Amino acid sequence: MWLTLVVTDEPLLVEALASGIVVVRLNRPAALNALDADLMCRLEQLWLELSRRQDLRCVVLTGAGRAFCSGADARFLSAERAPRGAGLDGELAFLPGRVLSVPVVVAVNGVCAGGGLHFVSDADIVIASQSASFLDPHVSVGQVSGLEPVALALRLPLPVIARMALLGRAERVTAQRLYDLGLVTELVAEDADIVIRAVEIASAIASASPTAVRSTRAALRRLTDYVVEPFMRAGWADVQGHWSHPDAAEGPRAFAEKRSPAWHTGPELPGRPGGH
Repeated sequence: MWLTLVVTDEPLLVEALASGIVVVRLNRPAALNALDADLMCRLEQLWLELSRRQDLRCVVLTGAGRAFCSGADARFLSAERAPRGAGLDGELAFLPGRVLSVPVVVAVNGVCAGGGLHFVSDADIVIASQSASFLDPHVSVGQVSGLEPVALALRLPLPVIARMALLGRAERVTAQRLYDLGLVTELVAEDADIVIRAVEIASAIASASPTAVRSTRAALRRLTDYVVEPFMRAGWADVQGHWSHPDAAEGPRAFAEKRSPAWHTGPELPGRPGGH
């Protein structure tokens, strides 16, 4: 039986089970659940609220409609950019795993692109529907992909990550491929069944010792944080350093106008990778 935990309007739906499992749905289906400032702020606030719940055992995160998350909203990218908070932690505060101490099960029910890969790399367990697909279109819209590829470094072979990051929209990876590589731990045949299966997994987690689960998860995340986090902070600097480059605005503008982008072709600008 579903119980209402937090009453929210669009674009975020939150439901809970009596067993301490919370199901969160990104709910901007018309925009393929793209991330904008409002949605990220709502997510950040939700994780803070849930972190204070002593009875919380597991979180399931999925998307409403035919997509999981298509990444950052083009209008958000084309606006003047500024950090969301203090450092990398502030920028990524919309991710549950950086705030919560309980496992997060991500159920990818469709396309997972760009910033949507953050949820995958942040998850403790990832399952996906057979129809799901994954891509990193940052460079195709003039953005630096300095975080998502690094965050996936312990979950996928580097050549696979490099293809996704450097080919942009031209490299779409199937759920089956990522299952074979180990990032996706289970495939679900029907999209409609994926939340049901994710809740079954969460229920198994919730049936174990809460203290043991939290401590076990902490040990696993400690390894990830030690290996990956320094490189993510360096990547975050690369991302911010690119914001003032003309390509950073031209890419989203061209995407919104449905035309080919006119990339900067002159000498490298001072302070840019490859510049002097």
